[in-house]
Amino acid sequence: MRHRLCAGRAFVAAVLVMGSAGVALAQVARVSGFVKDATGQPIKGATIRADNPDAALSTLTSATDDKGRFAIIGLARGEWMFTAEAPGFQAQFSELNIQRIGTPNPPLAFTLQKAVVHPPAGVEGVSAKDLQQQLAAADALYHQQKFEDAVGIYRTILASAPSLAIINLQIAAAYRNMKQYDQAIAAYNDLLKAEPDNPQAVVGMAMTNVAKGDVQAAEQALTRAADAPLSSRDVFYDLAEIKTAKNQTDEAARLYQRAADADSSWGKPLFKLGTIAMNKGDNAAAVKAMSQVIAVDPTSLEATQARTALEQLKR
Repeated sequence: MRHRLCAGRAFVAAVLVMGSAGVALAQVARVSGFVKDATGQPIKGATIRADNPDAALSTLTSATDDKGRFAIIGLARGEWMFTAEAPGFQAQFSELNIQRIGTPNPPLAFTLQKAVVHPPAGVEGVSAKDLQQQLAAADALYHQQKFEDAVGIYRTILASAPSLAIINLQIAAAYRNMKQYDQAIAAYNDLLKAEPDNPQAVVGMAMTNVAKGDVQAAEQALTRAADAPLSSRDVFYDLAEIKTAKNQTDEAARLYQRAADADSSWGKPLFKLGTIAMNKGDNAAAVKAMSQVIAVDPTSLEATQARTALEQLKR
């Protein structure tokens, strides 16, 4: 769940949650990246959070600038879970194993999908204009990191328009930012009661369990979702990431392939398949997978990495 971008002078400074000012920069790492919407436009003011319960500084956060760029400094070595969130968008998760200290790590690229759309006129007798104003107010509070206040308005909207259960995604995201993981899981469950197969709720709940330290619960949730008839590419990919972390490489490869099959234009799982093949010494399979990344997703950062990998494989 990974990628590279050079920082410009207008970069928004990373907001670090540091309990001690004496952390030596030589002993920590830096990760940068960008956040865009589904049309490729940068998302300004998105929140990026890095979590690692095993690190002394277990949570670090940053925000994107007007070009959608971010940087986080202060990461220790180890497995980090990154969450990109923005008002009105579905949260996206990515994992990165930090190994490089003092040199650039692979960058992260997030593409956020819209989560809450403007409600149609006459939703349960409530004025569409009023609902839109309430949504805008809640999103503004979320953007200001006033998460409790945002949740209050989101819940007011739900009370007047219960059919807008999708708002539970925003409520869950707010609770995740406050590290109130049980409340976040409860919000995801509320959405699943209305939309039992909602993939964002399933993935969000699983990643919340990971942040909570309950990887087993996350794996169980994703496994159930992967067996559902209309499962999404993200379910397969995120479950593959868990299998990879557990060194269950063959099972991970099967799931990465399912993710690739679910979205033939997505290079990310294909790159993972190529990496697995490289680690096994199967150069032919690695070349095939990396070539597919470039063919189907030529402008992605995975394609850039695939080109580098192909150069190494052909030496």
